[in-house]
Amino acid sequence: MSGNTNKVAEVQRILGPVGVEVVSVPKKIEELQTENVENLVRDKVIKAFGAVGRPLFVEHTGLYLKGLNGLPAGLTQIFWDRLEADRFADLVAGLGDARVTAKTVLGYCDGREVHMFEGSVDGTVPRSPKGPNHFQWDCVFVPSGGSMTFAEMGLAKDEISMRRKALDLFAAHIKAARTRA
Repeated sequence: MSGNTNKVAEVQRILGPVGVEVVSVPKKIEELQTENVENLVRDKVIKAFGAVGRPLFVEHTGLYLKGLNGLPAGLTQIFWDRLEADRFADLVAGLGDARVTAKTVLGYCDGREVHMFEGSVDGTVPRSPKGPNHFQWDCVFVPSGGSMTFAEMGLAKDEISMRRKALDLFAAHIKAARTRA
């Protein structure tokens, strides 16, 4: 469930080739405001399943800044909405530590259980945003070993992103469940 068209398109590009049909349900689910992303995702997927009544997944992707002891974590969207790209980069520069981890936690409810999948990528925040800024903080995240932000990478991001890692685990789970059925 997501109303973010960029996120939905990315998920469809990643899961489509492995036979997982992704149908966006643009229903707003009130999220817990917590830095504990696992609790946030578990609560959100249970609420979403209650609203939709069929197997579904939700995800939360956040940034964990080393210079802020792991914050904003589950509060990334609030930080981003208040600061946006330039001020976010300024904040990180002022911390003196540009290291960051981008992490996706995906929750899947099959109607009986909630399953959680996680993917993460370490990186840094550049001194100023680079690339298009239409997909939230992609313009301020450079994966370790790289020189471009996710925004500058375009579709190449799909191969190495934290969302890709979580979705690959989810796809493997779905494939295993189909073979058991």
